[in-house]
Amino acid sequence: MLENSLLIELYVFVLAVFVGFEVITKVPPTLHTPLMSGANAISGITLLGAIVVALQADGSVGTVLGLAAVVLSTVNVVGGFVVTDRMLRMFRRTPR
Repeated sequence: MLENSLLIELYVFVLAVFVGFEVITKVPPTLHTPLMSGANAISGITLLGAIVVALQADGSVGTVLGLAAVVLSTVNVVGGFVVTDRMLRMFRRTPR
């Protein structure tokens, strides 16, 4: 039963990767930055979920995977804020 569950989870993960790639590549460059800034809230929720999973992990493999999830989520959140800040600086008026 465990093998079947793992196979289904792997299948869902692979489909999510393909769907995510297709969705991101179809977004025009002019919309990419506003969408990325809007997705920071979702990335923050992902970070909280990764922290919870890392704290509740029972084995060393679970702990390592939880830590990797925390690191990758943190990079995603920080990158989103950096891009959003850069986008907002583009719209500031320059002093004359």
